Amino acid sequence: MTTVLDDTLLGDPAALASADTGGVLRAAATAGAQVRSAAQAAAEAGVAALAGHRPRALVFLRRPGSSGAAAEIIGALLGPQCPVPVVVADLVPGWIGPLDVVLAHSADPADVDLAESVSRAVGRGAEVVLSAPAEGPVASAGAGRARFVEPRIPVPPALDLPRALAVGLTVVAALGLWPGGLDPALDPLADALDAEAERNQPNHEPFMNPAKSLALRLAERTPLLWGADAAATTVAGHRATALATHAGVVAHAADIAQAASATALRRAVDLADRGEDIFRDPFDDPGPDAPPVRVVLLATAEEEPGQVAVRRTGRGWPADLQHPVDEVPRGTRDAVLLRAALLASRLEIAAVYLGLATRAIEPA
Repeated sequence: MTTVLDDTLLGDPAALASADTGGVLRAAATAGAQVRSAAQAAAEAGVAALAGHRPRALVFLRRPGSSGAAAEIIGALLGPQCPVPVVVADLVPGWIGPLDVVLAHSADPADVDLAESVSRAVGRGAEVVLSAPAEGPVASAGAGRARFVEPRIPVPPALDLPRALAVGLTVVAALGLWPGGLDPALDPLADALDAEAERNQPNHEPFMNPAKSLALRLAERTPLLWGADAAATTVAGHRATALATHAGVVAHAADIAQAASATALRRAVDLADRGEDIFRDPFDDPGPDAPPVRVVLLATAEEEPGQVAVRRTGRGWPADLQHPVDEVPRGTRDAVLLRAALLASRLEIAAVYLGLATRAIEPA
């Protein structure tokens, strides 16, 4: 398959709809609705009854899909000031007990390892919140003993990060762990995701559509998704997975300070910044086989990401800046949460656009 992106397709809503045979763009646009429905389902599951419980540890079970990204984003938002340890593990730790709270999210109803972990956790008396489909071994493992949050909006497993994030935030709110002692703002979160979906709808031209614009910028490039802060770095990691899932693109994701220590990457960035030498003979000097890199600098905090880059690495970087302070202004309550979720949605939809436009020119 050729890796050249058909940019004409991105300006043709009818062609996009025809290429999107799986309805992925429609599913990606449900992010706000996922947050609202998950919050309602969590309320009906009695998650709020965890109020007043100060656990020994809050354990997130990381399974294939969005659960790990949701756990890492929430962990980054809670930060080192969180009064209880936040543990992210593939399986329930051996020390789990009645003093702990376990959150398990999965789109796979037949995940045997998760079913065993849920069974072990409830058997040892831990409080378990289970976000999973209603039928299968996973649901059976927690039946009658876990607080069960059933998905209400069907989406592909790769697109359920908003639901995983919303369920995790309701647990954090019930436990009183959110910074400042206030509940995380789920209604503004859903509104922000709705607004982002509106910006990125297929009918909008690339110059009005930040996801399409980013897809064009990443075409025929190796994306370097670098985070300027902890929450942005976790989003970068999940978005690298989205690029692999939706577009078959391999991307590098890291904290910017860590990335700056990779000397070969630094050279690649500098080479890409200088651009193509018009006097180079491609037959005598074919150059590197890999496509040139493009740095995408993600930021969710208040400080300008360019200033963060200089402060943390000692230099500026030629980068596409993704710091949505226009969409979520400085001083907004829970601004880091809103920006992190917005960036996750934008990069996910960009990956979908990139994949659709590339597959559209796949040879027969």
